[in-house]
Amino acid sequence: MKGLTIALIVLFALLQIRLFFGDGSIPNLVALNEQVEIKQKEVDKLKERNLTLEAEVQDLKHQLGALEERARTDLGMIQKGETFYQNVN
Repeated sequence: MKGLTIALIVLFALLQIRLFFGDGSIPNLVALNEQVEIKQKEVDKLKERNLTLEAEVQDLKHQLGALEERARTDLGMIQKGETFYQNVN
């Protein structure tokens, strides 16, 4: 009986060691949960950026004014009959 008790105690100790220090341990699980939270925040930021870009694309597809504004600011284009002045400081 004494040997069985010692064997059970040793087995219990081995299981506890694996629970706290092995693969799938509690500290490992906590670290993985933190990584999941960080990645989820990154995904949320990227989703928000994608929504902004999608709205901009739809605006450019359907509104001529937005396309003209983009051409003027990004490409420096002007319409016929307009005079372009550039200030050099």
